[in-house]
Amino acid sequence: MERNCTDYQTFVEILRQELVPAMGCTEPIAIAYCAARARAALGAVPDYILVEASGNIIKNVKSVIVPNTNGRRGIQAAAAIGVIAGDENRGLEVISQAAKEDVDRLGDYMEQTQIEVQASETEYILDICVIVKKDGHSAKVRAVNEHTNIILVEKDGQTLESKEVGEGQKNTLDYGALSVEKIYDFAVTACLEDVQPILDRQISYNTAISQEGLRSDYGANIGKVLMRTYGGDIRIRAKAAAAAGSDARMNGCEMPVVICSGSGNQGMTASLPVIEYAKELKCPQERLYRALLISNLVTIHQKTGIGRLSAYCGAVSAGAGAGAGIAYLCGGDYEAIIHTVVNALAITSGIICDGAKSSCAGKIAVAVDSGILGYEMYLQGQQFYGGDGIICKGVENTIRNVGQLGRVGMFETDKEIIRMMTRG
Repeated sequence: MERNCTDYQTFVEILRQELVPAMGCTEPIAIAYCAARARAALGAVPDYILVEASGNIIKNVKSVIVPNTNGRRGIQAAAAIGVIAGDENRGLEVISQAAKEDVDRLGDYMEQTQIEVQASETEYILDICVIVKKDGHSAKVRAVNEHTNIILVEKDGQTLESKEVGEGQKNTLDYGALSVEKIYDFAVTACLEDVQPILDRQISYNTAISQEGLRSDYGANIGKVLMRTYGGDIRIRAKAAAAAGSDARMNGCEMPVVICSGSGNQGMTASLPVIEYAKELKCPQERLYRALLISNLVTIHQKTGIGRLSAYCGAVSAGAGAGAGIAYLCGGDYEAIIHTVVNALAITSGIICDGAKSSCAGKIAVAVDSGILGYEMYLQGQQFYGGDGIICKGVENTIRNVGQLGRVGMFETDKEIIRMMTRG
């Protein structure tokens, strides 16, 4: 792919905007970010907070530990820490620099402050509105469709900032230009100086939190269970690395990750298995970079048709992306990659998303396993064919089907999951 062509520049910009750092699960951090922005607009620490959120936000915040809150979970904790300790200029790292004294006073602040949560009636899957009040003054901040896409800032009913929902969002880039064929072409020809800083940060951040997950005690310790039960085979290490990162992140680890498609779990799933395979195979750094371009962009391509949040587990997409990256590391060409992706999607596309929590690590392990199996099937001359369930002839048709399944077919499933999770 020519460096100066539109697709090349689009792919680089997609990577630059998608592979960004975040500390903590992105949904509670998005609430903390909106809360910090609202406090800044108000000009004071409020004594009243109202969080109105779409069902998928509530689902993904309910059970996950928020970093820098002394182990607290949920929307109230996310909003409160954003208000008292958030740096409104740091995006998804909004609470990464929270002072110890602010963390220590969080409990007292939550006891003394009225913090309400309401499910919003909205057409948007990702919708957060935070309203804060103090001494007769109020401020309001709303984010839609992207975790940091602020479309409205108000103080005392006066608009300080506003824009249309689609204005300035990541999806104003032409994600429709993505295809597995173009991704492969870009990855094998890219000038690495255009992407190396982005990928170096992903390697560094995600490896560090994975090692922390394997070293310490987080959640259900899926990474440790895999290693202790099944040993040190590369297939196990690849799954354990990604699972351990999720173990740590879902259970309050205060280390950042580099996300992909708006998700830290997907960012770790798309990268850590590929990194482990590169170590095992003693690949040159250049080959690892190109494999990560494939895994990240294949993940983003699949998620484009599904959307940021869904009842469809995003680890499935990232596991297939990781399989594609591993196939490339092992010497696979374009044919190997497309068969790997289709095989993986045929195996695991039924996994649901029922919110961010400890069991995400187990789902990640299963998704990575399917990515690896998808490639090993190809090596043995085995594959799933068009007409096998939702699989179609051609990788793009299969990805399109999966997008339809996740966005439309599972729409009612998502509502039922949210009802189950919020019942009583």
